[in-house]
Amino acid sequence: MNTQTSFPSPATIRIEECDLKPDSCLFLDVRTPAEYEEIHIQGSFLHPLTGLDPEKIKAVATSYQRCLVICRSGNRARQAAEKLARAGLENICVLEGGILAWEKANRTVKRGRKTISLERQVRIAAGAFVLTGAVLSLTVNPLWALLPAFVGAGLMFAGITDWCGLALVLARMPWNNPKQTSTCCTAQPAQTSGKS
Repeated sequence: MNTQTSFPSPATIRIEECDLKPDSCLFLDVRTPAEYEEIHIQGSFLHPLTGLDPEKIKAVATSYQRCLVICRSGNRARQAAEKLARAGLENICVLEGGILAWEKANRTVKRGRKTISLERQVRIAAGAFVLTGAVLSLTVNPLWALLPAFVGAGLMFAGITDWCGLALVLARMPWNNPKQTSTCCTAQPAQTSGKS
C-alpha cells in the first residue's frame, strides 16, 4: 500500500496577471544574497534556496494572502515552492520568468552592485573543468579525460532533473553571500544601498 502523500505543483503566475501588492502578498526571493543585492523587487524578502526553512517562511506568510516565489528565471523558485507546499504552506505561486521577466515588463526594481548570475557561474565552472580535464588528458595522463566525462554527465543529469549540485555548491561560496546577515535567513526584507 502506498501511503505517500502527493502535493499539487504550485501555480505559476505570469507578469500580466501579477497585480499583487506587497501588503497582501509575500514576495519571497530565493536567489543568492549577491544576486538579490544586484536587483530585486522592492519590498521582497530574501531567503536563499540553499538554506530554505519552510517553518520560518510559514510563520511570516500567515499575515499574507499569497506567497509569490521569485528567482532569476523560475527554476529555483519552482523548487522552493514545491518544498514549501510539501511543508503545508498554501496559496503559493511562482513568478514565471522570475526577476528577468519582471524587469523586462518594466516593473519597479531596486538595483545595487552588479554580480555574475549563478547560471553563468555554473557555465564558467563547468567549462573550466572540461578545459582543464581535456588539456591534462592530452599533456599529462589520458585518465584526466574522466573529468570532462564526469562534468558532461553532471550537466546531462542537471538538464534531465532540473537539479544542479554545482549550482548549490556555488551558491554557498563567499562571493555569492556578501555581508550576509541574519535578515536573509529569517525572511525579513533585506536592505541594499542600490538605486531604483
